[in-house]
Amino acid sequence: MEYEKIERSIGYSFKNKELLKKALTHTSYAYENNVESNEKLEFLGDSILEFITSDYIYCNYPKLKEGEMTKVRASVVCEKSLYKVAKLHNFSDFLNLGKSERKTGGYERPAILADSVEAVIAAIYLDGGIQSAQKFIIENLKKEIEIASKHVGDKDYKTVLQEKLQIHGNVNIEYELIKEIGPDHNKTFEVEVKCNNKPLAKGKGKSKKEAQMKAAKNALEDLK
Repeated sequence: MEYEKIERSIGYSFKNKELLKKALTHTSYAYENNVESNEKLEFLGDSILEFITSDYIYCNYPKLKEGEMTKVRASVVCEKSLYKVAKLHNFSDFLNLGKSERKTGGYERPAILADSVEAVIAAIYLDGGIQSAQKFIIENLKKEIEIASKHVGDKDYKTVLQEKLQIHGNVNIEYELIKEIGPDHNKTFEVEVKCNNKPLAKGKGKSKKEAQMKAAKNALEDLK
């Protein structure tokens, strides 16, 4: 596969092209073709992404408190932001997917695309060092971090939903974990929010907290 186009887009040229190929190899393709998938790279990339964004937020937003820095990082280091990065650089044109994933539209699946960004981050790090990985991360997430820092004081979706549902008195709001998908190091959680046992909406996330926030957000949109 010709990788020059994606290298130009991400602003990094690989010395070892096999690293980039592996970073864009989904487990479905790896299983069918008996090659290594991008799962281990994704695991490493996730940690590098957390560290680099934490360092950037710490150094560039000194007025933020610890809890606020955590919120900014969580809103940026998430599937939605990474999916945007993947779309920006047309990762879907270069993904190696198995037949089943290709048939079911895997090229556009946010989770697959977001995971591939983490894997590419690790590949850049292994090929060119931490500064190259940092350059890619900051160039692609700087604007998202800036936006998140401006809204860090906003009430979160769970609080807003609770206030909206309790406007006429106390109600019982529950967040029920209904599904866990994936290996231990890379789980996706699905949560359903209920009000007085009545299901309102579902949400998915890389942590239970993120899934709860997504469920609350979806419930608020449905209530509009």
